[in-house]
Amino acid sequence: MSAIGDLSADERTRLMGSRTGYRDFYSRLKDMPLAVSRETGRLLYMLARTRRARTIVEFGTSFGLSTLHLAAALRDNGGGRLITCEFEPSKVVRARANLMEAGLADLVEFREGDALQTLGLDLPDSVDLLLLDGAKGLYPEVLSLVESRLGPGALVVADNADHSPDYLARVRAPSRGYLSVPFAEDVELSMRLG
Repeated sequence: MSAIGDLSADERTRLMGSRTGYRDFYSRLKDMPLAVSRETGRLLYMLARTRRARTIVEFGTSFGLSTLHLAAALRDNGGGRLITCEFEPSKVVRARANLMEAGLADLVEFREGDALQTLGLDLPDSVDLLLLDGAKGLYPEVLSLVESRLGPGALVVADNADHSPDYLARVRAPSRGYLSVPFAEDVELSMRLG
């Protein structure tokens, strides 16, 4: 039986958007790569390059595919810092190895543990791009941790945002300071306004 094969589709959907059951759900997936699509990886690279990003925060590393795209963009922008967080230790080990092999490890700071704690400390004053690709139910909380550091023009990319209706309501509300648009089938792209 697969890691989540014993769960009904409704239960999987509920746990994906849960603010409380996410640890158990994602622990079941510790051996599964939870990567962005190839197109989303290219989009991340293009956005970080176009924005001339120097500081990026990533919520949800998994095996580091999105991290590779973002770190490559930082390298091609002349350097910078990518802070990425992952609560599953075995995934951090694999992601570090992937970044070492690609020659990009020097651009990445790993924060192991629950993002609600690891991203609550010592963030840079300014963040150019935020990638949300962890526990979907936590997207609003993670955005709140980083939001004060998102200046005008900063980008927020949320993968599988349809599993976080509270997040979508927030970034799509005109009064909340974002211009937001769905991209492809599973990404919400938002820009912080003045």
